[in-house]
Amino acid sequence: MFSLLLRRCSRRSLALTRNYSDIPHFPCVDQHAARESRIKASIHHNQANDACETGPEPPYARPNPTSYNIYKHNAPLSLTYSTTPLPSFQIAYETWGTLSPTKDNVILLHTGLSASSHAASTPANPAPGWWEKFIGPGKALDTNQFFVICTNVIGGCYGSTGPSSIEQATGKPWATRFPIVSVFDMVNAQFKLLDHLGVDKLYASVGSSMGAMQSLAAGWLHPDRVGKVVSISGTARSSPSAVAMRFAQRAVLMADPNWNNGFYYDGLPPHTGMKLARRLADDVFLAQTEIATITYRSGPEWDMRFGRQMRTLPDDLQAQQDPNLPRKPALCPDFLIETYLDHQGESFCLKYDANSLIYISKAMDLFDMTKPALDSLKLKPSSSTSTPSSEVVHDLSLKHHHKTTHSKSHPPPPNPPPHLPDLAQGLSPLAHIPTLILGVQSDILFTVEQQREVADALRMAGNERVSYYELGGVWGHDTFLIDVLNVGGAIRGFLS
Repeated sequence: MFSLLLRRCSRRSLALTRNYSDIPHFPCVDQHAARESRIKASIHHNQANDACETGPEPPYARPNPTSYNIYKHNAPLSLTYSTTPLPSFQIAYETWGTLSPTKDNVILLHTGLSASSHAASTPANPAPGWWEKFIGPGKALDTNQFFVICTNVIGGCYGSTGPSSIEQATGKPWATRFPIVSVFDMVNAQFKLLDHLGVDKLYASVGSSMGAMQSLAAGWLHPDRVGKVVSISGTARSSPSAVAMRFAQRAVLMADPNWNNGFYYDGLPPHTGMKLARRLADDVFLAQTEIATITYRSGPEWDMRFGRQMRTLPDDLQAQQDPNLPRKPALCPDFLIETYLDHQGESFCLKYDANSLIYISKAMDLFDMTKPALDSLKLKPSSSTSTPSSEVVHDLSLKHHHKTTHSKSHPPPPNPPPHLPDLAQGLSPLAHIPTLILGVQSDILFTVEQQREVADALRMAGNERVSYYELGGVWGHDTFLIDVLNVGGAIRGFLS
């Protein structure tokens, strides 16, 4: 009996050997395995050489910590979604220009989801920043006139307190013990920095993408301390489609077994999840998660840049092609756009903390400036000279067409969103703040409908100094990074 079983097992083993000898080769899978091996080796090396390092976010401190300023706030920070405040925090920030003697020329520049404070080159860090072409003498944010401040938000990983920071109570990274933060919390932390710098009132609050949310929130929370508001490709209420897209990013990332419920800082990070999440959108550095890339750019741009071009095959694969047959497809990347997404994901998966992406994208999902939503959070502006919302209720009707604005080529929708009156009431603290709203027609992440919605709601709330523009082009959401002529021109004219 035993010999019979042995013969059967031998035959089965031989069959399996024959079957597995025909397994195809996947270079992209091998590259992934090689990357994981390099990461493991790097982690072991760092643990051996940097065991005493306790500074904030050592694996993610890009740019170098010596190239930005740090403000440490040792008092608790109240949080929107927690009865327990953040015990203390620090903010990384950089500045450009000269602060006037009266400190009345300050522009607070808000970042997108994955940006650091390095918006433009500085003597300490001459590398180009993410908004390099918009900051400097004679540019949109003219440093001959203005003193520009840009921070990394709390929850981030580029020097500001976030999930990868060391929790004083435990001596270990916060990980997912870090509290949920809101866009309003981010802004309140920034105003603690402004208090420290002695800045009583901003000349302007400027932001794009998530930064546009922060810019509106700054004017809402501190209406007497913000002179002007600039909101570019943002929203005052996250749409269900944007929430769904960001949920997909987080779901892919959290499904990576290396995520380990957020406690991965002493081991292998969820680099595969980060790389896949990259494929959905492309944020400020053109280096976010791969899932992200798709939503931050537009279809026409992909067509213009890549079309259906195939990547050039390596010599060994080219030699395997039959010249008499069409090119043999592979399950690994074949198209140029696939290799682009793969490269972008590769460049990002270890530059940004996965937990920071989860926390900050969640803060974007939660952002809603309609009055019922704000009331449920028990949020109130610090002070306001604006018209109380109860006094503008009678004006909150689209029958007052002079209160709304659309471009001539985009008339008002026949059926306005039902939440528009609530949004107008919610935005009433900004009624006396001049506001610039910029939308991009090819933006599929924050659509022009959302930009018109913000402009309409502000006008319905009584704000008669709303400037609204729609931009063309094929760059989608990333237009605010690329279109220096139109975006920069609109900002410069509005601020002058």
